[in-house]
Amino acid sequence: MTIKTTIQLPRTLVNQLLHLAQQSPDQEVCGLIGRRADRCVCYPIDNVATDASVLFALNASEQIAAIKQMHDKGQELFAIYHSHPSSPALPSATDIEDADYPDALYLIVSLNTRGVLEMRGFYLRDQAIDEVNLSI
Repeated sequence: MTIKTTIQLPRTLVNQLLHLAQQSPDQEVCGLIGRRADRCVCYPIDNVATDASVLFALNASEQIAAIKQMHDKGQELFAIYHSHPSSPALPSATDIEDADYPDALYLIVSLNTRGVLEMRGFYLRDQAIDEVNLSI
């Protein structure tokens, strides 16, 4: 795993993602982030995984609707996010295997810390993990 680049995230987006994760401490939250210029918009999507405490699966109809909204607003898919309620903010084997968007940043929020939330970003391409520096 290598760190190749730094990605700037708006503080409001980071706060929103951390808040969403805290609202669901026992299940992984997930969604998409659209971007146009420097403006990011969060699209929370229901997690329909069979065991949402350790997996995430985006609700397909909500995912399609979010991508349509992004297209209508002139946004591009910037990132896919999810939380890890009880594990570090590192991609799991399932996260890597299921990564279908090589140009999207994968943001993972971990609640597995005491008092401090952890968020890390990765590009997942061809079974490879490239971590990026996140700057707020």
